[in-house]
Amino acid sequence: MVLFIKLLKESLSFAYDALRQNKTRTFLSLLGITIGIVTIISVFAMVDTFRGKLQESVDKLGSKTIFVQKWPWGGFGEYPWWKYMQRPEANLDEANLLKERLDDVDGISFELNIANKTLKYQSNSIDGANVIAVSHDAYKTWTFDFSEGRYFTETESKSGSALAVIGASIANGLFPNQQAIGKTIKLMGRNVIVIGVLEKEGEDMLGMSFDNHVVLPLNFARNLIDIRSDRYSPQITVRGKENLNIDQLEDELRGTMRSIRKLKPSQEDDFALNKSTILSEQLDQMFIIINIAGWIIGGFSILVGGFGIANIMFVSVKERTNIIGIQKSLGARNYFILMQFLFESIALSLLGGIIGLLFVFSITQISTHLFDFKVVLNAGNIIRGISISVIIGVISGFWPAYTASRLNPVDAIRSK
Repeated sequence: MVLFIKLLKESLSFAYDALRQNKTRTFLSLLGITIGIVTIISVFAMVDTFRGKLQESVDKLGSKTIFVQKWPWGGFGEYPWWKYMQRPEANLDEANLLKERLDDVDGISFELNIANKTLKYQSNSIDGANVIAVSHDAYKTWTFDFSEGRYFTETESKSGSALAVIGASIANGLFPNQQAIGKTIKLMGRNVIVIGVLEKEGEDMLGMSFDNHVVLPLNFARNLIDIRSDRYSPQITVRGKENLNIDQLEDELRGTMRSIRKLKPSQEDDFALNKSTILSEQLDQMFIIINIAGWIIGGFSILVGGFGIANIMFVSVKERTNIIGIQKSLGARNYFILMQFLFESIALSLLGGIIGLLFVFSITQISTHLFDFKVVLNAGNIIRGISISVIIGVISGFWPAYTASRLNPVDAIRSK
């Protein structure tokens, strides 16, 4: 331990001398390490940030939720859209049959998207509201958090009462500085009473938010639209019980849907079962590519910096050859000389890495406070940056250190 402290102290001292005596050369060498660390850690920090935000969006869909739809999620690689065009849309009858035949589910709902409608209340109006019509069990398949009011009762859903649950942005636009509950809004020429306001969620990375939504009972929507029309992107949402594996639910749901649509064993599915893991897997593939790009771009900078540090160390060995000879003549072992120069190389590389990490930290603070976009520099990325710096220091400094450790003491002393 004493030897380690002595080595570290002398190495830091020599590293400081190298910085002080060769400022320009050292700066240019450390610049490569710094740029490389900034590039790699910035990419990882951004990827971790986007991954976290996107995963939050995906998690809103629910880990136990499957969507029966016409189109599969994706679009990457081979995507035979012409084949999917021939598929029938999900319909209300199928949703009712699934409710009768599936046992291991918490809820099954049928939903229609009546997009871009105008809402009015007295002199206030909102354009582009996203109106959705849902069967009663939507509160079981989606998580509705209310800031005020409530969801539809089963009686209200079945009777098709002219009621609505609205998002926070809709409430703020139509009813600024006043309570929304009990107010009557005009939608598609009909009067609708607001009975609930959802908590504000904010726009997420996938654009999934109920802030600009109006939720109507499906049976009321019959008075506004043809609920059997394919133009409203119908879907069936199925949420499985917590103790049921999502793959088991998918298998059971696929078998039941095939039975409902009377598909022969040789026929392909004419429906898509979409789930959050599909998006997660696609996001993982995208982030892997981004990570590789970050390693490649940052790797070139680190490589240049590594050669620079190796050059500094060779010059340092040459300038201190006489001192090495004296140390050896006084009994210094080869490993002591080797470790002395190796520690010096690591110290120089680590300095460049720390500067890079401080620069990345500054970027995260600027992004958070000036642009209101929080970028996270977590402990894992800090450890990664320090580890890369140490490894580059070891690789860059090993051969100069080994060369110094093998010098003959007599020749080294005479070299000056």
